[in-house]
Amino acid sequence: MKRWIASWKRSVQPRKQRKYRYNAIKQVKGKFLSGHLNKSLQEKYKRRSLRLRKGDKVKIMRGHYKGQEGKIEHINLRESFVYVTKIEVSKKDGSKVRAPIHASNILILDIDTSDKYRMEKLNTNAKANAKIKTE
Repeated sequence: MKRWIASWKRSVQPRKQRKYRYNAIKQVKGKFLSGHLNKSLQEKYKRRSLRLRKGDKVKIMRGHYKGQEGKIEHINLRESFVYVTKIEVSKKDGSKVRAPIHASNILILDIDTSDKYRMEKLNTNAKANAKIKTE
């Protein structure tokens, strides 16, 4: 495996863009897992998107499970998938398995407020963005 180089994202070539995403380090892969906020949260926090986190209430906007809502149960950084409660696939033997959902197909309806650091960062960013827009 080749080492990861940040300059790959500047390339226009799809193979290098895929290579950038596939070989990215954990900190960068986490940034790929962000979803859009709904309108009320956008106005409240003065942001368009936010990194997904376990416990966030989300709505699926694309694909087979379009329109369904649930909480994020698990996030897989390696494959860049999110697993939502109540979204399951039946296997041939009859057992149920959680279905993977890509982060770009998710709308955040309500955020998990249990993390003080996350909320502090959101509120300070919202105040700073509001101050910039009023000037």
